[in-house]
Amino acid sequence: MRIMGLDIGDKKTGVALSDPLELTAQGKTVLEFDSTKEQLEYIEGLVEQYNVDEIVIGLPKNMNGSLGPRAKKVLGIIEQLKEKVEVPVKKWDERLSTSAAEKTLIEADMSRAKRKDVIDKMAAVVILQNYLDSKN
Repeated sequence: MRIMGLDIGDKKTGVALSDPLELTAQGKTVLEFDSTKEQLEYIEGLVEQYNVDEIVIGLPKNMNGSLGPRAKKVLGIIEQLKEKVEVPVKKWDERLSTSAAEKTLIEADMSRAKRKDVIDKMAAVVILQNYLDSKN
């Protein structure tokens, strides 16, 4: 079984999957859809395809812990996803996950254009890896 990590943005969603032992997170893809419905259906397909038994979604809290408009949007998507899949869907505080992902990509000497293409996937990896580390 695997755990899926999601970094849901305004336009793109980064996807990461754990290894079967649930020790490490690997980036899978970046989703970009016109509608939330299409996005949720695709995620539902990934859950089935990879035998995912849990989903962790980054909740973009403000630095003071409050929830802004983007966090409220993500909470709405979480509720919709819970209706589509039969696995637990959990929230994970993602403050600074995108910054951590970008720092990793900069340290790998990746160009700005390439970073833009993979930053959401790397943020999903950071979210999922932090969750996995907290479990072990």
